[in-house]
Amino acid sequence: MRSLRESVRICESPDVPSIPRLKADVFVDALLGIGLKGAPRPPISHMIKIMNEADGFRVAVDVPSGVDSETGKVLGEAVKADLTVTFHKAKPGLLKAKEYVGELVVRRIGIPPEIEKFAGPGDVRIILKPRRPEAHKGDFGRLLIVGGSETYSGAPALAALAALRAGVDLVYIAAPKETAYAISSMSPDIITLKLEDDHLSMGNLPVVKRFLEKATAIVIGPGLGLHKETKEAVKNLISEVESLKIPMLLDADGLKSFAGSRRKLETQAVLTPHAGEYKLLTGEAPPESLDERVETIRKIAQDLDAVLLLKGNIDIISDGYRTKLNFTGNPGMTVGGTGDVLSGIVGAFLSWGVKPFEAAVAGAFVNGAAGDFVKAEKGYHMVASDLLKWIPKVIDDPMSHLALKKTTRKR
Repeated sequence: MRSLRESVRICESPDVPSIPRLKADVFVDALLGIGLKGAPRPPISHMIKIMNEADGFRVAVDVPSGVDSETGKVLGEAVKADLTVTFHKAKPGLLKAKEYVGELVVRRIGIPPEIEKFAGPGDVRIILKPRRPEAHKGDFGRLLIVGGSETYSGAPALAALAALRAGVDLVYIAAPKETAYAISSMSPDIITLKLEDDHLSMGNLPVVKRFLEKATAIVIGPGLGLHKETKEAVKNLISEVESLKIPMLLDADGLKSFAGSRRKLETQAVLTPHAGEYKLLTGEAPPESLDERVETIRKIAQDLDAVLLLKGNIDIISDGYRTKLNFTGNPGMTVGGTGDVLSGIVGAFLSWGVKPFEAAVAGAFVNGAAGDFVKAEKGYHMVASDLLKWIPKVIDDPMSHLALKKTTRKR
């Protein structure tokens, strides 16, 4: 802005009380954008109030500051625009917040339609944020994974290790005591909450609930088992998570336990079924036609008010309004555990504060791309843990997957 001083008058105020009451014919609101995750704080909230109280014509750039572009919810103080000029296409929330949007104008800015339809490196880059030198432990997420049972100890461990490789600061696994000891022996980087009994139940659920307030996201399901008491506990836990508004991912047995409910979820949520789990959730197998499958997934996501990520040779991700297809991955990833790796990656992104749709799209791309690097190295002789070492490379350099594809095509 300093370079514009010759042609534009710039007012600088050292603190909130000294922000002047401005007079103008037109006010342009370019304070906050689509990444808003909470109520605006001073001095931004004070500037919004000044604009709303002024007599001039208010123009919002992309989205009125203080309005959630996805839901239309007003997050505290919000600009009441007379005109909103948004880019590429109308965001869902703008259609629900007409009182704040005013007249809505959409302007094309040259984004190709493929960007909307297919997961790609840009979906990874857009969710990354720089790490401040003064950052503290926990600033980049605290993920709680509820999973594991007498039979399955590897699933939650894979999810946890994937989350750590994705960049989350802390991972807790709540698992039955003997399973938790086994998980602890796999890696010193995982913190385990040891539950009495050999399965999750209403009796040991209070231990899990005590850790909920520490968590910035939760993954429920990997290796959890389907004991009758476990299903009851999962439903109770989901309700508690909803009341605390913690972002949640449901996978595997967590998804199966929820399947009978088939209701709207009241917190940010991602569901990651494969075709069999999808049938349990909906009562029907996914349609064979890709176009029909995409439309069905969109409708179910809308019904659940959640993001649905249907895993397959082409992953389909939808929040009920937007839908993307992910083409990374290969047939070697039918090996057990790759879905747990996906849950850990998406869970990590959720714990950073990334919105569910963006977290699911980026996670699907990263998981599949990591699998493609493994295939290039080992062929189809892979195991799920092979993906772990490639997660950081794909996240740090998502374009490297395009180079890999070019190389393998030449062989």
